[in-house]
Amino acid sequence: MTHDLRLLLDVVAAIAFLVVLVSGFRLHAFLALLLASLFLGLLSGMPAGPLLAALQKGVGDVLGFVALVLALGAMLGRLLTASGGADRIAHTLVDRFGPARVHWAILCAAFLVGIPLFFEIGFVLLVPLVFVVAARVGVAPMKAGIALLAGLSVLHGLVPPHPGPTIAVQAYGADMGKTMLYGLIIALPTAVLAGPVFGSLISRVVPGRLTNDVAGPTLVEPAHAPGFRLTLATILLPVLLMLFRSAADANCPVGSPLRSTADWVGNPIVALLLALLLALYTFGTRSGLNRQRLLELLDESLRPIAAIVLIIGAGGGFKQMLIATGVGDVIGRMAAQHGTSPLVLAWLVAGAVRVVTGSATVAVITGSGLIAPLLPLYPGVSRELLVLATGAGSLMLSHVNDAGFWLVKEYFKLSISETLKTWSLMETLIAVIALPLILALSLLV
Repeated sequence: MTHDLRLLLDVVAAIAFLVVLVSGFRLHAFLALLLASLFLGLLSGMPAGPLLAALQKGVGDVLGFVALVLALGAMLGRLLTASGGADRIAHTLVDRFGPARVHWAILCAAFLVGIPLFFEIGFVLLVPLVFVVAARVGVAPMKAGIALLAGLSVLHGLVPPHPGPTIAVQAYGADMGKTMLYGLIIALPTAVLAGPVFGSLISRVVPGRLTNDVAGPTLVEPAHAPGFRLTLATILLPVLLMLFRSAADANCPVGSPLRSTADWVGNPIVALLLALLLALYTFGTRSGLNRQRLLELLDESLRPIAAIVLIIGAGGGFKQMLIATGVGDVIGRMAAQHGTSPLVLAWLVAGAVRVVTGSATVAVITGSGLIAPLLPLYPGVSRELLVLATGAGSLMLSHVNDAGFWLVKEYFKLSISETLKTWSLMETLIAVIALPLILALSLLV
């Protein structure tokens, strides 16, 4: 057996071990990733010292950036929901679009609210609106529901500061501003096709059910909720600052005052921090929240992301183990020999891991960990598009091993087969639609 073949078998065994731990034994992904990292290192013959050093380096390198971004994003999102700003966006859009196009309004609400919010938070926040609107307008709940799910899911997979694309940005060394711009370019048509268009069709087969527990008048706007424009300005501030940085880097000479300023304020951490400081006023004191309540809200915002941060850190250790064992170089040589596009390869790897583990985060971690070492072999490939390809693959075919599957099933009171026809098919459509769009965009950037 050649050395390269043995390395490949080692990584296949490690990924299989990870899948068994997550799917078979229902072990927490944090522990499963740590054990899989150690298993891969020991299997490949790494001494204990270098093995633990590689694991520690991988965890530290990832968390040094990702943890800050996720924490700031979670705080911003919590203030958005507490102030009533998210409800303001949703209700304003529904009123302006009208009853006949309510599913398009829901998609826009999901897009706007979903930029700073994690998928689960955005879902829980907006799903009552879906049922309220469905009851008032008389449309099938799944027609509006699929639009909501598609908008949130596309952003979750393709646009920072969501965990998956943020991890991939770090792994590939991509530009955050460009990734956000390209991600939004790909996300919009993908969400339109997988959301309102697909939802209009599938709702004829699976209309969904109105339920008393969420269809009642539960959405009460706070008396001092921020206005629609002020809410938009606050949540889009970090996006605009990061795009400003990318534009300055492309058009201003190095060392110029404008470029230096743009590099500072457009840094993802600084941009999110500035937006959070603004939100403390626009979503906080201006809305009548005192300092003690704001402190409590910020504390609350960090609790749900603790597990996500630990999983991402352990995933960074697994990625580093893939690099340290040299398996990335082996895969790179094989891919180069077969002429496989790195964009397609990243999509395939992330998609395969997603299907067997059910975790989009684990899929991104594994996919970027395997593809990142190949970058020297593809000097012309856009690292930002690699982020998008990996993120798109990570959304492939959510089924019974994914927590999101059960979240949708229970909220919409669907059977397993109905959830497969709606949610699972929608997730697969997103992955399949996004890839050709990414490949087409690669011809232009």
